[in-house]
Amino acid sequence: MPPSTANRSSLGLLATVFAVFLTALQARTAAALQIQQAFASPSRTNNFVVDAVSRRVYLAAVNSLYQLNATLAREVETRTGPVLDNPLCHAPQLPQATCEHQKTLTDNHNKLLALDREQGVLLACGSVYQGFCELRSMDNVSRVAVKFPQDGATVFPSMLNIVANHEKASTVGLVFRSHGGAPRLLVGATYTGMGTEYFPKNHSKEDLRFENTPEIAIRSLNTKDLGRLFTYDINPSEDNVFKIKQEVKQKNKLNFVHAFVHKSYSYIAINNDANTGLKESQPNSILARICLDTDDPRRSAESRKLTESYIQMGIQCGSNGNIYNRLLSIYPVDISAQRAAGTEPYLFGVFARAGGQSAVCAFRVAAVEEMIRQGRRNCSSGPNSDVQVLDSVIQGSGAECERKGAIKVRLQEEQLNCGAAHLQHPLALRKPLRAPPIYEAPGLSSIAVDNVHNRTVVFLGTNWGRLRKLSLLANLSVANLWSLRLAANEPVHHIMTFDPSDHNYLYLMTTHHLLRVQVSVCGLYSSCSECVSAGDAHCGWCTLERRCSVQKGCSSGTLGRSWISTGDGVQQCPSMTITPSEISRSAHMRDVGILINGSVPDLQGLQLECDYGMGITTNATVHLDYGTTQIQTCPLLPLHMYPTIPFGKDHVTVPVAIKVNGVPVVSGSFIIYECKLTGEIHYKTACTSCLSAAWRCYWDPQLSVCVSSKVNTPHALLENSSCCPRMLADDVPPLPTGSTHVFSLELENIEHGAELDCDFGDGQLYRAQWLDGPSVNCSGVTLKTTMWSKIFNLNLRRRGTSTYIDSPKTMTVEVYSCSAGNSNCSQCWGRQAQGHICVWCENSCQQQEQCHSITTRCPDPHIQKVEPLSGPLTGGTLLTVQGKNLGHSAAQINVSIGHVPCRILPQHYTVSVRLVCETGASWEQTSDHVTVSVAGNAAGVSKDIFSFVEPRLLEFTPRQGPLAGGTRLTIHGQFLDAGSTVNVEINRTQNCTVFMLSSDVIECVMPPAKPAIAENVSVCVVYDSQPCLSASPSFTFTYEKNPTISHIRPNRSFLSGGRSISVTGHGFNLVQSVRMEVSGVGQTICSCVSSTLIVCQSPAANQSQQAMAHFYLNEVLYRGEDVSPSGRGSDEDEDEEPHADAFHFEYVEDPQFYTANKEKLIKHHPGEPLILIINKGPSVLDLTLQEYSVTIGSDLCDITFHNEQLFHCTINRSLSASTGELPITVRVGHFRKVIAMVQMGGGSELAIVISIVVCCVLLLLCTVALVVYCTKSRRAERYWQKTLLQMEEMESQIRDEIRKGFAELQTDMTDLTKELNRTQGIPFLEYKQFVTRTFFPKMCSDYERRLVQPVYENNPLGPRALSETHPLLQDWQSSNRMRPNLEEGITLFSTLLNNKHFLVTFVHALEQQKDFAVRDRCSLASLLTIALHGKLEYYTSIMKELLVDLIDASASKNPKLMLRRTESVVEKMLTNWMSICMYSYLKETVGEPFFLLLCAIKQLINKGSIDAITGKARYTLNEEWLLRENIEAKPQNINVSFQGFGMDSVSVRVMNTDTICQVKDKILEAFYKNLPFSQWPREEDVDLEWFPEGRSSRILQDLDDTSVMEDGRKKLNTVFHYQIPDGASLAMSMKDKRENTLGRAKDLDTEKYVHLVKCLLSDHQNKVLADIKQTNTLTASRHVVATLFTACLHLGQYCDVLCVSLCSLPLRFWVNILKNPQFVFDIDKTDHMDACLSVIAQAFIDACSLSDLQLGKDSPTNKLLYAKEIPEYKKRVQCYYKQIQEMAPLSEQEMNAHLAEESRRYRNEFNTNLAVMEVYKYAKRYRNQVVSALDSSPTARRTQLQHKFEQVIALVEDNIYECSSEA
Repeated sequence: MPPSTANRSSLGLLATVFAVFLTALQARTAAALQIQQAFASPSRTNNFVVDAVSRRVYLAAVNSLYQLNATLAREVETRTGPVLDNPLCHAPQLPQATCEHQKTLTDNHNKLLALDREQGVLLACGSVYQGFCELRSMDNVSRVAVKFPQDGATVFPSMLNIVANHEKASTVGLVFRSHGGAPRLLVGATYTGMGTEYFPKNHSKEDLRFENTPEIAIRSLNTKDLGRLFTYDINPSEDNVFKIKQEVKQKNKLNFVHAFVHKSYSYIAINNDANTGLKESQPNSILARICLDTDDPRRSAESRKLTESYIQMGIQCGSNGNIYNRLLSIYPVDISAQRAAGTEPYLFGVFARAGGQSAVCAFRVAAVEEMIRQGRRNCSSGPNSDVQVLDSVIQGSGAECERKGAIKVRLQEEQLNCGAAHLQHPLALRKPLRAPPIYEAPGLSSIAVDNVHNRTVVFLGTNWGRLRKLSLLANLSVANLWSLRLAANEPVHHIMTFDPSDHNYLYLMTTHHLLRVQVSVCGLYSSCSECVSAGDAHCGWCTLERRCSVQKGCSSGTLGRSWISTGDGVQQCPSMTITPSEISRSAHMRDVGILINGSVPDLQGLQLECDYGMGITTNATVHLDYGTTQIQTCPLLPLHMYPTIPFGKDHVTVPVAIKVNGVPVVSGSFIIYECKLTGEIHYKTACTSCLSAAWRCYWDPQLSVCVSSKVNTPHALLENSSCCPRMLADDVPPLPTGSTHVFSLELENIEHGAELDCDFGDGQLYRAQWLDGPSVNCSGVTLKTTMWSKIFNLNLRRRGTSTYIDSPKTMTVEVYSCSAGNSNCSQCWGRQAQGHICVWCENSCQQQEQCHSITTRCPDPHIQKVEPLSGPLTGGTLLTVQGKNLGHSAAQINVSIGHVPCRILPQHYTVSVRLVCETGASWEQTSDHVTVSVAGNAAGVSKDIFSFVEPRLLEFTPRQGPLAGGTRLTIHGQFLDAGSTVNVEINRTQNCTVFMLSSDVIECVMPPAKPAIAENVSVCVVYDSQPCLSASPSFTFTYEKNPTISHIRPNRSFLSGGRSISVTGHGFNLVQSVRMEVSGVGQTICSCVSSTLIVCQSPAANQSQQAMAHFYLNEVLYRGEDVSPSGRGSDEDEDEEPHADAFHFEYVEDPQFYTANKEKLIKHHPGEPLILIINKGPSVLDLTLQEYSVTIGSDLCDITFHNEQLFHCTINRSLSASTGELPITVRVGHFRKVIAMVQMGGGSELAIVISIVVCCVLLLLCTVALVVYCTKSRRAERYWQKTLLQMEEMESQIRDEIRKGFAELQTDMTDLTKELNRTQGIPFLEYKQFVTRTFFPKMCSDYERRLVQPVYENNPLGPRALSETHPLLQDWQSSNRMRPNLEEGITLFSTLLNNKHFLVTFVHALEQQKDFAVRDRCSLASLLTIALHGKLEYYTSIMKELLVDLIDASASKNPKLMLRRTESVVEKMLTNWMSICMYSYLKETVGEPFFLLLCAIKQLINKGSIDAITGKARYTLNEEWLLRENIEAKPQNINVSFQGFGMDSVSVRVMNTDTICQVKDKILEAFYKNLPFSQWPREEDVDLEWFPEGRSSRILQDLDDTSVMEDGRKKLNTVFHYQIPDGASLAMSMKDKRENTLGRAKDLDTEKYVHLVKCLLSDHQNKVLADIKQTNTLTASRHVVATLFTACLHLGQYCDVLCVSLCSLPLRFWVNILKNPQFVFDIDKTDHMDACLSVIAQAFIDACSLSDLQLGKDSPTNKLLYAKEIPEYKKRVQCYYKQIQEMAPLSEQEMNAHLAEESRRYRNEFNTNLAVMEVYKYAKRYRNQVVSALDSSPTARRTQLQHKFEQVIALVEDNIYECSSEA
């Protein structure tokens, strides 16, 4: 806390002292607690659990599950949500359940987290899926340990609906082992079904949880019996559940708090929220108990019923009106209570009541058990008022308690505890168990208790982020309290738990944090007494380590008496007694004995040392050990090693410490003294001081020396101070100055006749003369003084020496001078009372013997000053009178004010000059002079008049102020300054400090509020200790909550200071003065603008630095929280989240300014406007326009333009000076800098005129030329400034355009993401269509172009086009004209193709033919792929063999060109094979980002204008397709209905520059966006009709009679042309038949028609702005491309290593897909989209290139667009191939299995016979070459392949074949 300055007022100092005190107190309160580790969760935390063995901590938060180590470091994190769910739907794990309700993304709130170490599972239950539970691995929570339910297993809802399915509904649970060792799960969950506030409010009558989810249930948790997992494991199941009847659920709203196990019982703490709002005396907290089948072998054959053992009772904290009736947290613990010898189990709970008040209560478990036994005993005897049967439960309910039979049955202990066959009903005790509050405080939320060294320690969490530690006495009263502020002031969760392996650490959870708190910080205590007396039960004194620690931290704690606990007391702290404790320096001692007391372990056998400090030690020896007392000796050091005795001292203290193993265990000290120094120090009483010393000394009378020993002294020494030579003092009356006097002195113990001198201390000695007795005379002594009075001390000393005779009592002589000072008559006579014989003589004070004419009567009193001049009628005013001759004794003085007497106060009387009297009461208001009379005759009257008045209080302001005090109170009234003392009292207990007082105003400072007083306090004024005066009962002041400061903006300043700092908060209406103090910098006065805003000016600083800003509100340090120095709002009264008490503030360098060209001199001509461009240096200050000011001389320059780099200032008026130089000054706060000078020019024209007159005529032309040159120069300079201004404005325009584009871009991306956040709407092509388009791209495009007129079907969702089917996808049916041998021949040929040797030879034979073109090779490869699609493993083997041949053939040529182009059959086969393998991955992973990219490109292109003829667009990625004209286009919405379409009208966004065909396209997209493009109508097949208001409808067309001509070309009609307004209504309908119209706009002749593009040239500015649009489109697609690129760098799991190792194949595949999205999707790929995709494909190619991309200013824009991302993409590619290199190769079996699965999946998709027939055509075409190749092969000849081939040709060619269609 910064100290106040020296001249700070006392009020500010008082506030500072208060703040320092509170800061110290807060530091003290947190000393016993410390946050050790913390873990922050981004989402809200729900539950946590600690594993005692591994010490792992498992934390469950919303949608996340964390696995942490013991220090809260993250090990594993897994996501648990959000998931698609609906509370009205069954869990999706229920296979037979369907749901008609829409599912949305729902957060998963963890409801239960429990460990089962024996099974190694973590039970995690969430709120989604109706409260579903998972069993996760304890070693890795991201892995599900047990899959449930199993595939195909029978599942019931009761096995899935386990915990509460709502965020705010409660759930508790625990895991236990039954009698057979089987794991069980006990769960209590709040009912969330129909009729509760948790049930969805949609009027649904379907309640899926009512039937299956009881409030309490015991379920199976045996993972070895998955068929019964989570079932109620007793048959019938109802016996193991506790379910409230539906009709009484509203009266039993159970809110579960905690469940825990004690002995063989499970206790469940519950709140019945149905009782909330009823009488507070009625408890709504319930403690229920259930017997668990854990250790009862007697009942092993039959499981115990839950309802049979269930019993509940109310628990209540407090009584007699002070009742806390809602349980918040409960904790079971065994403590050492007062009534028990050992430990006893207790239940500690935190309870709350309305208003936020809370308390802690403790219940004995023995009392709970006894109440349960007595309740069952009463119920078995018949109806009883103390116990009842729970009739609200479905299971086990029966009649009231009744007696079984006539004979009274004595229940056994087991039956009393857990019920019996005839006591099967759940019971409820009517009377609650009550306990008194132990501790009361607001906002408590959680509790944990520990028994530490037989002391009970309670830990309490609060709602505002505090952890309190309470130490309790044996009677459970609070002995000590500590507090710790936690992270972010978040509420503490109601469950806290200790570290299982070390109870010195406590785990607790707040809203977003998990904390590990050290429950004791013992190291803060430095001594044993501090440690033991601190009251912290965890801390004790580790004796042999000499530190305060927990017992576990004391390494020697295993030794007896080595650790002193708090209970042992301070008296057990080690102490030492040294014998002797004082040692003479001249003594010859070798050892010193040390007695050690307190709790010290046995020191025998340990290394002991005596440490004397300064690194000097000696070895100690242990002699005796008497229990806790031990004796040892320490050798003393030589004399020269002891410290020197300081000057003026006669001894020195030597510290000594006993070290055990190098650690000082106990310390003490002894004294080394020297008697000689004692006499030298007290030289005037040497003998007496010597013999009275604390240690043994002797006085040598002969040598007058103090000695320490009698040894070696031949004569007698004095040992008693009464034997010392001394002088007896006598009283001497005061003596006048200059008089001679004889002093007689009586002596003792001095030899008669000793030569002595008298010494008065004035430098002169007088010989002492002995008398007959033991006395001497000091004669002829003359003492003088010029002062009023002077004291002389008389001493005797032996003549010729410096030895004094002792004078135990100093003899003093007073000498006075009557003439000293300016005394008056009364003062002079008054001195006689002091013994001064002075008289008033001849107007002066003289000695009586010197005066001949004594004046006995003094002049009358003269009153010079009277104060105060008014007083209350009640009297009591202390009136002070000053003057002369005011008497010479108080007894002879009388004072009166008129007729009112004033009683003199003798204690305040000063002779003659001052008196104080107390006024009496006056019956009326009066004024009079003050009269002082002396001895009844001499009187003096004051000039001043004293008035008796009646003060009146009229009003005071303000009427309210903060609790922290400091409010300046102003009281208005009359005669307010009356009396000698005026006090303003607050509530008669506190004073308002008065700092200004006048007759009509009192100003004082309010004190801080006391916690004991009310908010409204009375204000009154006390005059002269009279009764308190108040105006009325309403004269009250209200204490209100302290103002709070939220934040300061800005939080940094420049060094010069003066920056305006806005301080925001609330409650500033209570603030009268504000001061901001920056630590280490300075302070400044602030102004309060409103109740929420304070404005401060930052003080100046010397250097850049980080500092803290403090605020003084009403001269009271702001402490952040609602805290007052008096204690209100302290840690015991925190009711809201605290604010920061100090704020970070930063100082940076001053801003820099300079002119545009950094020139220092700017010329300016009067009368012309002056425009300055001022640049700003780089700065982090974020200065605003309002903070700048620029002056030129004394004229203010208007700032007309401002941005981050510069600003313009303009002066259009005449400057105040027309000549000379004017400074340009920039001011920001207190910073001011002259950046340049303006030179004013005005005499140039005059100089020219003079030059014309003087110069000759020959120079006239030169002069004129010079004038013209100067004029043009000025014009050029002005033109340059104007041009520069225009460029700046253009840059600003560009910047605004970019900013608008970026804002529009962000909006577009958001809309796009929302629109495309779906997967079901992606129009994927089916596998067979994907294959045909990929394998036969040219053939498919030719086939599609042959579709002239699409056919439409009638559909409820609108007209839909019918797609044609590719021939290869149709079934091959034999026609009647086919010859019978054809099918046999095709079958035989198919068999040949399945022969590897034939097929390889066949392919090689065809490839050797020169006329076998590349297209034929690709077609053959694709046909072979179709024909062999059913046997992909065989196809792969053929491909591998052909590939090996290709590699061998390419090795001798250029291997780098291999696989770069498709020039061989095997290369096309490899490409097709890769397409087959990649289809699933393409559809499941890459498809969505790819489709998103396509939609993004299309949507962004449509955002701007598109030329319908050229296809160029305002937004594009391809520079060649960029519409560079800056065409004004505005978007507008139209409402369109589609005749025959089964949906309402749709709002469509169009541009006013769109042609009618473009509008039709957008309308069709709006209606058919969820359908494949092949089913869309075309724009030429529909009509668009507009229905304008008040006019007839009209058909809209691109060209009609209204079309206009522009530059000789006809312009297409647009929305703007038709003047269609925003929101217009249009109708679309199908044409009856396609008209032979103009056709599509893109096919029109640009020489005849025009849309937007008029010319090919455009200015540079439009080009720049157009490039900006291109950049915006790039930015929009950039993150989509990045996502797509990442997805493309992952191949399918079963992709062959041979394939992916060939680097060019993945690139070729993806580039082909990118350029041809119609291969994957059923969409319309426009020419413009194709151009944009080419740019993206080029970026992919560049990313996979090994060479560096060299770019320059002349590089094409398409290359520059993604240049920034290319390096990052290259890194990904390298990493991708590195991962491929490192991955384990797939086995042949795995590959074949996958290929067989792919063949099976797409079996019968293709017309393989037709494909074989097409292959046969190539065989027939090259029959001879194939036969020749077969004949040349020995293998072919051996297998007769040639013969079989000839047989195929014979079978086929003998017949006529007609193909119904051609592939």
